[in-house]
Amino acid sequence: MYRVGDYVYFENSSSNPLLIRRIEELNKTANGNVEAKVVCFYRRRDISATLIALADKHARELEEEMENPEMADLPEKQKHQLRHRELFLSRQLESLPATHIRGKCCVTLLNETETLKSYLDREDAFFYSLVYDPQQKTLLADKGEIRVGTKYQAEITDLLKEGEEDGREQAKLEEKVWDPSSPLTEKQIDQFLVVARSVGTFARALDCSSSVRQPSLHMSAAAASRDITLFHAMDTLHKNGYDMTRAIAALVPQGGPVLCRDEMEEWSASEANLFEEALEKYGKDFTDIQQDFLPWKSLTSIIEYYYMWKTTDRYVQQKRLKAAEAESKLKQVYIPNYNKPNPNQLSMNSVKPGLVNGAGVLPGATGQPAGLGRACESCYTTSSYQWYSWGPSNMQCRLCASCWTYWKKYGGLKMPTRLDGERPGPNLSEQIARRVCQDLLRSRYSSPILNNGSPTILGKRTYEQHNGLDGERNFSVTSQLWFCL
Repeated sequence: MYRVGDYVYFENSSSNPLLIRRIEELNKTANGNVEAKVVCFYRRRDISATLIALADKHARELEEEMENPEMADLPEKQKHQLRHRELFLSRQLESLPATHIRGKCCVTLLNETETLKSYLDREDAFFYSLVYDPQQKTLLADKGEIRVGTKYQAEITDLLKEGEEDGREQAKLEEKVWDPSSPLTEKQIDQFLVVARSVGTFARALDCSSSVRQPSLHMSAAAASRDITLFHAMDTLHKNGYDMTRAIAALVPQGGPVLCRDEMEEWSASEANLFEEALEKYGKDFTDIQQDFLPWKSLTSIIEYYYMWKTTDRYVQQKRLKAAEAESKLKQVYIPNYNKPNPNQLSMNSVKPGLVNGAGVLPGATGQPAGLGRACESCYTTSSYQWYSWGPSNMQCRLCASCWTYWKKYGGLKMPTRLDGERPGPNLSEQIARRVCQDLLRSRYSSPILNNGSPTILGKRTYEQHNGLDGERNFSVTSQLWFCL
């Protein structure tokens, strides 16, 4: 059973790694099928080498800030696999058939209180800390952050002993804006507020722009009764020592009556529509709203307007419409387990003799007969209950069942692809075949396209990007064969 808010795997190709998405909506189409509106997450292999370097720099800075050298202490194999657990959130939405769901996973904002190894200890666990914009090709830090550490905690002073003075100058700590023990009665204060509202209504009648925005007396009186007018009236009363005569004179100075406006009055109808459109797209991400929709407004102005907008009838109506719309939408959908055979499965009869991962055994390379020594491209095992073809079909590279599952879920090979001496070394013919296979996985092949038009696995990607190892040195096929021979 899959619900809105679940993180799930989607399959768009039998040979490509699974896509990772978060379900935002479940909608029933006209023909009765269910479509999922999802938020896209990207793997390291899906973004450019330049952005990968930027992400690695951000990770190092975060590690230094938290004074946690854990990443440096991890073995190379775990560092390699940890790269496969890193995702990049995007604001991009797409619709995919719900029948393409292949299981659930867990994606969390990188938590500094957890160890990195804890992500490796859990199946289907991923983390993210950066937001990727596929249109602008940029990476930004996510707004969310868990602030842990001494610099984020309040400094609590020692408790004062009996008779001990504080020592701080109280006037610098706070400013008194109202005195509840003033000589005025509640009735006198209410009368002054009525006068302030009347002055505000009169001021709007004199103001040309207000006359256009609020053509009726009723609308002007309602605007004059908002909190901004009352706050100004009480502040005026306090500054004039609660002297009613002086306070009333301050409301109507020589230049004319004081007109107080809040953000609700200052914004035009077109700006209000832009704000509602931005709120629908970004939610309460006021920084993005300002940058993309209202750059001429200050962040303070936008936030103040938002909380005033929530008190309007328009907000109440929209809330009711959204609630009714949400009630009519699907809350969950049942997708049975997908058990059809994968087209990449290899039968025992499909192995061609005389080939080792696609490369012919060279004379004198090994003492093994032709057809023996065929191993998994990732872990080098030679026995598996099921084999899967991997990479270009003419090379006949293959993965064992365990490494194939890892490839589909995590988008890389389980073991590092470099001959670093930490894992068992293959024989010479396997080295040649492996390196030839790596070269054929380079970007000269055509690029499969996702539903959203972004290039995927075998196109515009290097072999290292497949495995989260961008930036490492590559060799051409010619130099590889020359080196091996």
